[in-house]
Amino acid sequence: MTAPRLEHSHHLRFVGDWGQANFHRICSWLCEEFCKRSGPRSRVAIWSIRAGGIEAIDLVEEGEADLCIVTPAMLMPAALDGRLIFQGRAAPHLRALAVLPQNDRMVLALRPDLGIRSFEELRQKKPALRIATSRNDGTNFIGYVARLFMQAHGIDDATFASWGGTYVEDSNPRESLQRMQDGEVDGVLQEAIMTPWWSDIVETGKVVPLPSEEAVLQQLQKDYGFGRNDLPAGYWPSLQTSLPALDFSDFLILVRDDMPDDIAHLLTWCLVETRAAIERQYRHLPPQRSPLSYPLVPSAMAQTSIALHPGARRYYEAAGHL
Repeated sequence: MTAPRLEHSHHLRFVGDWGQANFHRICSWLCEEFCKRSGPRSRVAIWSIRAGGIEAIDLVEEGEADLCIVTPAMLMPAALDGRLIFQGRAAPHLRALAVLPQNDRMVLALRPDLGIRSFEELRQKKPALRIATSRNDGTNFIGYVARLFMQAHGIDDATFASWGGTYVEDSNPRESLQRMQDGEVDGVLQEAIMTPWWSDIVETGKVVPLPSEEAVLQQLQKDYGFGRNDLPAGYWPSLQTSLPALDFSDFLILVRDDMPDDIAHLLTWCLVETRAAIERQYRHLPPQRSPLSYPLVPSAMAQTSIALHPGARRYYEAAGHL
């Protein structure tokens, strides 16, 4: 398609991650591609989050920011009508530009010397564990889903505390996995499954991942719309059989419904038509080990978990991707 161009200059505000992860990288790519095709004084600011990520949605909904990136995509429909973690902070004006693929899961893994290989054995032994995970503070999507995951396995906070168990909480998955690497905790409950941090602790035998229970995965799908995403045998050398796991996939690009149509259209054009520029930044990693899965497929990018912005929809339809 012929590249669209905006004659006027625009100042936009994007919200990424804590500052050193994938959302900032994606924002930087989109910033450059947008500014090359808009007025000569166009500028884009990229803001970092300070807590768990929900503030990015608040900033866009309230009109203080123009665009944010969030994960997992499966959780975001609840934002529109204020369900789940979004209770009391509904964001009905959110619309999507694209979904960027990230093949991720949430997994609980424990020290092998505990002799626990299943959630049933965990419930039977009731050990006083220290489990590293993200904060469940009302801002962190990882921490929130982690608690729902444990609760669905019959281990709510009160039950875990009655065993003498404690959650060691951080905001960033990297910090949780580093605690496991350093031997500070007995287990880790996290996503970012494709990262070297997970490979390091699994392949060196510091943890054994537990399979999610079939009934639990079905219940999470029924109650919350959370999907399953099994880890295939051989994902790590020690993983001899497929590991049932909870899905935690995909980056969703969000804006407000009142973003001018031409800006949303150009941003979406940049996301799809210049995707090779962001793919190149991850091609040194095998696709299954990349925090951004590639190749990006335009028709899949259009399949967002909430409604598309009209400007984005106009692009996808004209390009034949819808």
